[in-house]
This record gives sequence, C-alpha cells and structure tokens, in this order.
Amino acid sequence: MSLIQQLGFLEFEVSDLGAWEVFMTKVLGTQLVDKATDGSMRFRMDGHGYRFVVTPGPRDDLKTMGWQVADAAKLDECVARLTAAGVEVTRGSAEACAERGVAGMALFRDPGRIPVELFYGPTLGKEPFKSEFVGSHFVADELGLGHLVISTRNRDESRDFYMNVLGFKLSDHIVCDIGTYQVDIAFLHTNPRHHSLAMGGPMPKRVHHFMLQVASIDDVGLAYDRARDHGVIIEQELGRHPNDKMFSFYAQTPSGTQFEFGHGGRIIDDETWVPTTYHQISEWGHRRPPRKRPKPEVPA
Repeated sequence: MSLIQQLGFLEFEVSDLGAWEVFMTKVLGTQLVDKATDGSMRFRMDGHGYRFVVTPGPRDDLKTMGWQVADAAKLDECVARLTAAGVEVTRGSAEACAERGVAGMALFRDPGRIPVELFYGPTLGKEPFKSEFVGSHFVADELGLGHLVISTRNRDESRDFYMNVLGFKLSDHIVCDIGTYQVDIAFLHTNPRHHSLAMGGPMPKRVHHFMLQVASIDDVGLAYDRARDHGVIIEQELGRHPNDKMFSFYAQTPSGTQFEFGHGGRIIDDETWVPTTYHQISEWGHRRPPRKRPKPEVPA
C-alpha cells in the first residue's frame, strides 16, 4: 500500500486573480471559500475544507502540490524514507500548519524540483459541499482531488522516486508518436483511482494538466459548454483514453496550463491489476479543434 492516501491540494501562482476566480467558480464549478487581503483564494469541491489555492505572482504555473497521508506515523515514515534517499526535508512549523489548515506537514522538492507538501489531518468543510454548476458531484473525497501530470527532467528518475521512496504503484505507460512529438508517459496510483500522478519528459511548465472528475456524463458536456461560453481555449475536444477509460475534454486555464474535465475513470484493484503499455493517447476523439474557421466561398 502506498504511503500516500491521495492528491490533497494544488497551489497555483497566477498573474490574473480575477480570471482565475471566474474560471474556478463559473467554469469548473468549485466554490470560493476564502479570499485573503493579498487576493489569494481557496476553493472547495468536496468534503475537504479546500482543494485549490491560488496566490498572486508572475509564475503562472503550479506552485506546490500537496499529498495527504493517514496520520503522524505515516508522515514520520515518509520523512525517514526521504531522508534516507538523500532528500532535504523540512518539517512545517505550527504556524505554517495552522495556515494550511492541517495537523502536520513536511516539505521537500521532488527530482524535478517541484515543491511538494506531505500532510495529515486536513480541515474539513463545515457543511456538505454543493456546486452551483455541477449537478451530480465531483468524484473526490477518499480518491483525492483528481490527477496531475507533471514535467520531469528525467521521467524514469521521477517515476522511480515516487514508486520506490513514497510507495506509488505503476498503473501503466503510454508510448506513441503524435506527429513529430514522442509521447512517453508513466501513470501512477496511490488508491483505487487509475492514476493520481503521471509524468512525461521536460515541458515548458511544471504541470501539463490537472484533472477533475464528475459523477455524470452530462456534467462533462455542461462544463464543455461553459468553457466555450466563457471563451476558454479548448485544447482537445471530447474523447476517451484507452488506459483509464476517462471520457473528457482538455482546455486552458487562465495561466496557459491545461485542465481535463472527465467522467467514468477506471478503478484499480491491486490484487488483479497488471500494468501494460498502450500505444495511443485516445481510443477516439480528443482531437485539437481548428484554430481558424475557413472563410465561406462566395459564388461568382
């Protein structure tokens, strides 16, 4: 069993806070629960007190990813394993834990130099979550926020780090060519969700995309409509993946990174699961929309 229970939260540093507030609430359907004097915001999508943190800054990229463990003993075990692997780890102060709304945490950087926080005892919401726009619900809670695809300096090094040090398990690989681009992605899981973390080679930003899953196929279609209505750039139209069977679309966040919004992700049973390698990104769909519409011909 993985030492990590789930993907707990994501923190983004963004240059346009107003655009992110509209995006998070009106497009994704999460709930704004806190706004600080500097403009920082927290958003909720399930029983956790928050799942997203958005802070002001020029990076327009992932700032921190938070992974939840069961308790203080599991956090201690993670710290011991990280230290044995030569990773510099810092324990979160009482003040820092209070700010995060957790009982305890530890901070380090992964092989790709992405800041990571391990934590336990998150603050939960005082009332059941209900989205203004998602009629079913986000598939989160025990399975975590969703999944994240990160950039790495060395894909194999990062994959082996998360598996050998933190106990992630291999779900599968996708290896294929898309035009002149070589795709080689490893997918890892920490709980029955098909993958909570995936990684390829070096990319322009720390994160390629994060994924949110909903319990209804209709909520995917409605989110697609909301994205288009709000002028969000659609990167890949509706389609289905061969490995996790997610029916989804991809579009841009206000910072130029991507998000995936989907339904029907696969559940893994470690007793019977056998990792494999797929040679296509999608079973069907996920096509890039045309950026310019051709002008209609005018009859002579």
